[in-house]
Amino acid sequence: MEETTHTRKIGKQRMKKKTNPTPYLALELIVQILLRLPVKSLIRFECVCKPWFFLISNDPHFANSHFQITASTHTRKIVFISPSLSDTLSFDFEVSIQNNTVIERSNPNFINPLSGRLLEIVRSCRGFIFLYHNSSFHLWNPSTRVHKQIPLSPIELNGDDVDAFDYCYLYGFGYDQLRDDYLVVSVSYYPTLLHCYSRFEFFSLRDNTWKQLEDTRFPYMNDSDDPKVGSLFNGAIHWLAFHYNLLKNVILAFDLTERKLLEMPFLDAFGHEIENCDLWVFGEFLSLWAMDYGNRRVEIWVMKEYKVHSSWTKALVLPIDGTPSRYFKPICSTKSGDIVATNGKNGLLKYNDEGQLLEHESYWYDQLETGFQVTMYTESLLSLPDGNVQA
Repeated sequence: MEETTHTRKIGKQRMKKKTNPTPYLALELIVQILLRLPVKSLIRFECVCKPWFFLISNDPHFANSHFQITASTHTRKIVFISPSLSDTLSFDFEVSIQNNTVIERSNPNFINPLSGRLLEIVRSCRGFIFLYHNSSFHLWNPSTRVHKQIPLSPIELNGDDVDAFDYCYLYGFGYDQLRDDYLVVSVSYYPTLLHCYSRFEFFSLRDNTWKQLEDTRFPYMNDSDDPKVGSLFNGAIHWLAFHYNLLKNVILAFDLTERKLLEMPFLDAFGHEIENCDLWVFGEFLSLWAMDYGNRRVEIWVMKEYKVHSSWTKALVLPIDGTPSRYFKPICSTKSGDIVATNGKNGLLKYNDEGQLLEHESYWYDQLETGFQVTMYTESLLSLPDGNVQA
């Protein structure tokens, strides 16, 4: 009798164990966990199940939410691209540039490195890197390998007025948040005996077409012989440009939402050659860097209040005596206020907010190869509004 009772107790315990529910996480909780993972992990997790695959690869709301969280909490990356596009390196720039152990290689294999043409400009926005190579525009997401080539404008394609235009361009790439659209901007100019007029065009990825501003007789030109890409700040693309009619330098801005140009005056009594200066974004400010070769230093100016000309302030002076190339071009600033810059060849520099050189590191063994392009980007799962081509 006792054995029978004992046997029944064991049977009931086994039944209880069998009926215990499987551990379960609500879908909402799973989504919140996935939103906080890096892109590389999410791409691996696409094969877990069909709902995860759809969420990670096809849900625009998830991709946008993931980007917002990544941009505010995760470390941004620097991408270092060789001039022939035969190789790229990317790594976190918040850590040491000399002892960075997490270096990733990713080749943009949609471009033929044997074409004989070098990479001319590069910039990033929302995880997409904007490239200009062999007279073609490309958008590339190195995290997802998504790529799109931008078609030539109808004017260039048809060859209209080609001989009249000087191909020293101002370029730009940015995001129109109101329309959820990406714009590629091109400003070219043609001189006459008495005037110099600009042609301003932009390509809308959502509309998949080039558009030209109605008033094409803008008196602006590039102050350099090389193509120049604008700095994205406060929903607008900014360039240093030369106002031909007034014979003075100005800051030219294109509002991506309003889709119109505006002009801001340049610094008064600025004692540096304009070809040794350019705009960039320093922390929360539109900024200007200026090479002072005579005194072997770089000056960093910031606009404390946007569009307020009197708010320009000299923020930092950085010596370049300790740099082998005697060159400096800032890329970005870290969360602690350090400035990361390129040395103009194949390496990076890092200064602290007091102007002290902290680190200098080269990334290619061929010290003679020049023309490397460097930019900062944030990893993203975002797609482009007009479809994508997988590289």
